[in-house]
Amino acid sequence: MALLEIDKLEVYYGSINALKGISFNVERGEIIALIGANGAGKTTTLHTITGLLPAKKGSIKLDGHDITKAPAHRIVSMGMAHVPEGRRVFAQLTVYENLMLGAYTRKDKDEIAATLENVYYRFPRLKERLKQTAGTLSGGEQQMLAMGRALMSKPSIILMDEPSMGLSPLYVSEIFDIIQEINKAGTTVLLVEQNAKKALSIANRAYVLETGNIVLAGDASELMNNEQVKKAYLGE
Repeated sequence: MALLEIDKLEVYYGSINALKGISFNVERGEIIALIGANGAGKTTTLHTITGLLPAKKGSIKLDGHDITKAPAHRIVSMGMAHVPEGRRVFAQLTVYENLMLGAYTRKDKDEIAATLENVYYRFPRLKERLKQTAGTLSGGEQQMLAMGRALMSKPSIILMDEPSMGLSPLYVSEIFDIIQEINKAGTTVLLVEQNAKKALSIANRAYVLETGNIVLAGDASELMNNEQVKKAYLGE
């Protein structure tokens, strides 16, 4: 049984059919990349999976449980975290307060403290800036904070929306290294990313979305060498 199963998912914005019956799955321990042009439906897919948008038809299952109509906060407590596009940190709050908000569904103080230490280990820069307000961090640091905050819920799967957006090449490499480390430590990753080359370089498998349909799917390395993908998404 796949950890995440999406079956014939349809989503509308008013009369616009944004997702046209897409199906895909994410196995435990994988990094799956969703690639496609702007407006293809990538962010819509993540928002629907995490309960921020309603599905018109189809189903979403997490670890065998149907979460299609579950509220977003319940989905978090079931083991799914979302790092939204544009980071969305709480700018007025400190780094520490942002991180602790990520653990709001958890009760065990000792376990929360252990997860916090783990986040500090993975993001040493956050530890140095604990008392700083999040709005004063650089873009790369805010991205790290958004990822750290998501990890505080101790998810089995983490959905990341454009983690490299607006970052310098140096930060992009660092963020992708961290995504791989998070995955190696046991968290499954569903990654939406404009930088298709980078996404395919770390993913196990990938799906290509075009105007609300999945048009290609396969091993990431195969898609990296696919002529259609090279032309459309890898700038070759």
